[in-house]
Amino acid sequence: MPKQILKAHKVRLYPNEEQQIFFAKSFGCTRFIWNRMLSDKIDHYNEHKTELKNTPAQYKKEFEWLIEVDSLALANVQQNLRAAYSKFFKGSGFPKFKKKGQRDSYTTNNQKGTVSITSNSVKLPKIGYINAKFPNKINGLIKSATISKEPTGKYFVSLLVETIVEPLPKTYSNIGIDLGLTDFIVLSDGSKVANPKFLSKLQHKLAREQKILAKRRAVAKADQRKLSKSRNYQKQKVKVAKVYEKISNTRKDFLHKLSFNLIKNHDVIAIEDLNVKGMVKNKKLAKAISDSSWSAFTTMLVYKADWYGKTLVKIDRWYPSSKTCSGCAHVLTKAELPLQVRTWNCPSCLQDNDRDINASINILNEGLKLSTLKTVGARGLA
Repeated sequence: MPKQILKAHKVRLYPNEEQQIFFAKSFGCTRFIWNRMLSDKIDHYNEHKTELKNTPAQYKKEFEWLIEVDSLALANVQQNLRAAYSKFFKGSGFPKFKKKGQRDSYTTNNQKGTVSITSNSVKLPKIGYINAKFPNKINGLIKSATISKEPTGKYFVSLLVETIVEPLPKTYSNIGIDLGLTDFIVLSDGSKVANPKFLSKLQHKLAREQKILAKRRAVAKADQRKLSKSRNYQKQKVKVAKVYEKISNTRKDFLHKLSFNLIKNHDVIAIEDLNVKGMVKNKKLAKAISDSSWSAFTTMLVYKADWYGKTLVKIDRWYPSSKTCSGCAHVLTKAELPLQVRTWNCPSCLQDNDRDINASINILNEGLKLSTLKTVGARGLA
């Protein structure tokens, strides 16, 4: 059965000077409203021990320049702040104040065609049509648009579209996935996908550009100039941002292609539920784990499986997939199988086990057991 989903399309924008000024005002106003509303909420709670129910409209009389930007952008700030407080009460971190130049963006909604597209432009409220380049064809009803400016100076709009997707055909093939660092994933069919290590490949170039940036900063401070007024510093800052951008883009491209390939070719996919937040606390492995982006990869598998009618099963993180023999289910102790041992012979059935392939087979077998009890979709895994 076809399924109705919400899908985001990221589109490159090419605004003219006037439109760039409007975007700068919008970024500034939404940032101001967030910080002012959050500050007032904190002060009100410290004084009265109750939550302040403030809205952007309350600030427009005092700060008339807020009228110049899209009112829906300010309304979405209120919704986002409310959501941040809800997450805080559920155990997440307290909402933070926003800084200029960090994740500059704002979100607006499509109301009766206020957000639309042509073959080479995007129409936005209060600004009109902006030149754009579409990487893919966009079909469906546009619900909202998030405009952002990257540290490299590029502008993008993320269009959230309500569309229909067809389920992928059944392949009658199931697979287990063991995540790793040497190999990004090891599959239960014996195949391995090498870890691209995007950050490591560009580490030397990044370090060189950052070293030059530090020198530019030192020169500006020695001349008693603000960094915002130092053209050489700002140019070098963009060069550093471009290296980070290349790392991010190549990583996302790799993860999207790999995750879709797995979803396309298998009906049931079993994967281990790793405690990534806890693992990155290991200083020796933190950089390698972050570079691998296991969480992003798993998230992609979750929603793509839900979209295309496939089954994704997460195995409990405490399941001893590496220490269990896939042939006879004999379980070794931690002392019998230290991390540096990559192959081992089962003392019970004498089967020769590759640590990672054996783990992926066990993950698949456990996943198939669980899938018969409950099919885990995107909501169950999120």
